[in-house]
Amino acid sequence: MPTDIKGLTAGLGLALLLGIAQPVLAEDTTDASTADSTSASENMAQIAPIDINTADAALLAELPGIGDVKATAIVEERDANGPFENADDLTRVKGIGSATVEALADEVTH
Repeated sequence: MPTDIKGLTAGLGLALLLGIAQPVLAEDTTDASTADSTSASENMAQIAPIDINTADAALLAELPGIGDVKATAIVEERDANGPFENADDLTRVKGIGSATVEALADEVTH
């Protein structure tokens, strides 16, 4: 006997609509006693800041708002004009303004 998928789907929909059948939700199988209670944002806060005077372009590119082009520009500026005294010195790099520096304040060191 062939199964009529359209009929079964309609029947299930009607059963759900009438409240005869209840949707089943996946259960959390994580053991609460061993689960790590820190959220992803809390884990991000635990990452050590990146040293803008020693990091290579690949590492600098991971900073929010930087990317490959600005990371390369940071390394080139550092090589050409010496180390950055503080995070504000990143404004020496074309395309990096005070808003970007403020956003990176907790993520970089010098």
